[in-house]
Amino acid sequence: MQSINKNDLEEAAQLVYEHMPPTPQYIWPQLCEMVGATVWVKHENHTPTGAFKVRGGITFADWLKRAHPEVWGIITATRGNHGQSQARAATAAGLQVRILVPRGNSPEKNAAMRGFGATVVEFGEDFDDARIEAKRLSAEENLFMVPPFHRELVRGVGSYALELFNAAADLDTVYVPVGCGSGICGVIAARDALGLRTEVVGVVSTRALTAKLSFEAGKLTETESAATFADGIAVRVPVEEAFEIYSKGADRIVAVSDDDIAAAIRIYFRDTHNTAEGAGAASLAALLCEKDRMRGKSVAVILTGGNIDTEDFAAVLLGKTPQTT
Repeated sequence: MQSINKNDLEEAAQLVYEHMPPTPQYIWPQLCEMVGATVWVKHENHTPTGAFKVRGGITFADWLKRAHPEVWGIITATRGNHGQSQARAATAAGLQVRILVPRGNSPEKNAAMRGFGATVVEFGEDFDDARIEAKRLSAEENLFMVPPFHRELVRGVGSYALELFNAAADLDTVYVPVGCGSGICGVIAARDALGLRTEVVGVVSTRALTAKLSFEAGKLTETESAATFADGIAVRVPVEEAFEIYSKGADRIVAVSDDDIAAAIRIYFRDTHNTAEGAGAASLAALLCEKDRMRGKSVAVILTGGNIDTEDFAAVLLGKTPQTT
């Protein structure tokens, strides 16, 4: 992927701000006390789709209309937030939108994608099954395949990291969840473009380890399943283009259990009254697991989204961890 510089990110941010304001980053005292550090939370749950992906949808749709004016419709695969982003932006650009999700996908995320104008089709057992079918249908039906990772997606979501680093340039560490990789690559791009020394730590679920295994092996490593309720990081096949970036630019990738993630969701709601979905709470879960290592430092966690289904959220608040198979 062609490198992304500060000007690229600033231009992306201006595109994003035509659709939404910058999201806030706050220091929450109770989180600071819990960790023994200065803790910033970047609130990507405060976007028009409730997740950071909306930014990449805006920049990707702008690029697509300029680079491929002949395109009449798009197709993509998702567990929900990427799909909402693409549906919102592509529909606004006058394009038809087809989105594939795995069977049993979040009904509330499916409804949100339809609300933004997409036709939603269930296929396969997980995200990677849906992604392969979307690619097949794109050729069969002459729809433009929106991949889970693309320079324009990274450039767009990197605008949240630009905001964060401009507000808190002295950060020692940023924790960011890793699914297909646009988020962590956007953070790395912004850090490098600004010449900062902040370490970037990726976070995965112990039930979806592909990014961590790939990082530690130095090569792409698939897993047999990705059965975590944190659907935004439920990926079993790593994305090569993303791996090429985070394998060099991340300090480490840590794994947290689904119980850790559920506990972090409860902490967010109790101590900040923010709703976090599983992937959105993973960064805080990782920080809490590494709090001794982070004591006395200035750290940030990316609350990447708040789109958790009502039933799961109710269960989590009652002290349970949603189960997946």
